[in-house]
Amino acid sequence: MALNIIWVAFFLIAFVIALFKLVFLGDTEIFKKIIDGVFDSAGTSVQISIGLIGIMSLFLGFMNIGEKAGAIRFLSRIVGPFFSKLFPEVPRNHPSLGHMIMNFSATLLGLDNAATPFGLKAMESLQELNPDKESASNAQIMFMVLNASGLTLIPVSIIAQRAILKSSDPTSIFIPCLIATFSATVVAMSVVAIRQGINLFNRVILLWVGGISALIAALIVMLRMHQEHISVFSRVLSNGFILLLFIIFILGAVWKRVNVYEAFIDGAKNGFNIAVKIIPYLVGMLVAISVLRNCGVFDYIIAGFRWIFSLLHINTDFVASLPTALMKPLSGNGSRAMMIDTMKQYGPDSFPGLLSCVFQGTSDTTFYIVALYFGSVGIKKTRYAIPASLTGDLAGVITAIVVSYFFFHHTLL
Repeated sequence: MALNIIWVAFFLIAFVIALFKLVFLGDTEIFKKIIDGVFDSAGTSVQISIGLIGIMSLFLGFMNIGEKAGAIRFLSRIVGPFFSKLFPEVPRNHPSLGHMIMNFSATLLGLDNAATPFGLKAMESLQELNPDKESASNAQIMFMVLNASGLTLIPVSIIAQRAILKSSDPTSIFIPCLIATFSATVVAMSVVAIRQGINLFNRVILLWVGGISALIAALIVMLRMHQEHISVFSRVLSNGFILLLFIIFILGAVWKRVNVYEAFIDGAKNGFNIAVKIIPYLVGMLVAISVLRNCGVFDYIIAGFRWIFSLLHINTDFVASLPTALMKPLSGNGSRAMMIDTMKQYGPDSFPGLLSCVFQGTSDTTFYIVALYFGSVGIKKTRYAIPASLTGDLAGVITAIVVSYFFFHHTLL
């Protein structure tokens, strides 16, 4: 129901704004721009899906090796106490727990190519427990919302882009990004937990969340002391993690006398089917997003924000960065383009340039995640997944603004 309302609303809003521009502003190219964007987005959707085939086949092949080697069950036992509280409907030691922890681990390290196959496999495992195959279960909603919050330790791609644009300190956004994305994750998780009646003050949940918070704080302190080594540390950690994972799976399978190559082939066969299955869902969502973006609605929203905050006598320097924040839930590529454009216009070390980078690293692309993960298992009723994710996104945006003023501007009023 939520996706249906959003989809229709995007098209209606875009049509009304386009008609206004044509009649009152004389913009005779507006409809052409919207339709060109629709065709481009439809093509991009297929390219994304086709591009996933190789990556999906690779990781699902190794996932199958890991399952036969017992690695998934081992991970399930480790995280079982925590996930049994956060996902009470999932049986202890169920394979989906191992799939989810690998997905979250890859996301933390910024390994999008690995996180997506792990996440799709986790969603497939959770679907096996779902009594209503067309409606998202509580566990699937919690998993999707945590994914959409996009908790990442080191925003490598953002740091790299800042370096390309000749920033004097490319890593300066590291700590603000980490604080903002952690805030988005905690708020999103809390919203879903409250909705599902999960006790967030349970001792196990508090210990795990507190432990993760302590690790993040320690990482911040360590990397703050050695900022010049952030990029090197990230490359070694992320790439080493993937290689180590593959080696452990293979050695475990050999120990258990599993035919490693056949196990890989059996798992890899599913890569094509999953990639093709998500095409219509991606086409539908990305086309609707394109229509909204190309009608120019963001220009009016930003102008409105600037006017409101000016009346309140609040510093409006952050408004120039808002296109990145507004685009992020809708399109990862679109928000990245907004971030780059802001840095080019104002400078990578200007306040708008810095804040746009923090916005980019705050959360993942909510509507893309919804279309990808729920679409892969045929879920049509998302229930409260989208509002919960957007609440987390909003918390991340507010935190990003406050933290960025503290780190980079020092003046809010």
